[in-house]
Amino acid sequence: MIKRVAILLTLALLGCASAQLVSNWKNPDIVLFSASKVLIVGMARDEGARKDFETRMKKEFAKRGVEAVRSIDLFDVAFTHSARTEEELNQVEQQLLDKDFDAILFTKVLGSETRQSFIDQVAEFDNNTWRFRDDYLSNQRIYYDRDGDDSYKVYHAETSLYCICVDKDRELIWRGGIDITEPNNMNKAIDEYIDLVVAALEDQDLIFTNAFDEASGK
Repeated sequence: MIKRVAILLTLALLGCASAQLVSNWKNPDIVLFSASKVLIVGMARDEGARKDFETRMKKEFAKRGVEAVRSIDLFDVAFTHSARTEEELNQVEQQLLDKDFDAILFTKVLGSETRQSFIDQVAEFDNNTWRFRDDYLSNQRIYYDRDGDDSYKVYHAETSLYCICVDKDRELIWRGGIDITEPNNMNKAIDEYIDLVVAALEDQDLIFTNAFDEASGK
């Protein structure tokens, strides 16, 4: 599952948030940042998930009049199948400059953790009681309440925006940390993640602006 979620990237399933922006950092030296050509990189082992994410993100850029290129169209198969050196990555960055790229939007998964449902947490807390009947009453649902025996995974993902600027060392413009609750619908989760990233960029006048929404009525 983590291979698929590795590029998930935001917001509501049946009224509950499946993804949340948990950290949001913007370079204090940057007020506005515009770009005309952006490389979209979704780092994942699952090539299908990577392609799906990058394709959907590219469409969101196109809607807003920004040219975007998928990494799967730029990196050959051999490039991602083995470790690369710093010198090789320097060459890639120079190639991006030569091809008039302005920025890289880089998404990856940092890890995951298993969390307990609220019911399980309450049961653990009540295990500190000193009387049998209290302990029994607080935990008796274990016998019959299948919904109470839940655990779920939360995936910690991160999307970063870097400028590809002449005479600058690929400066970090923005970084957002996003937690994704284990999704029931992978396609919906990918769309939600993308919506969340786009909204964060619009809110901070990075590449996109709210002018798109105002003009389109969305």
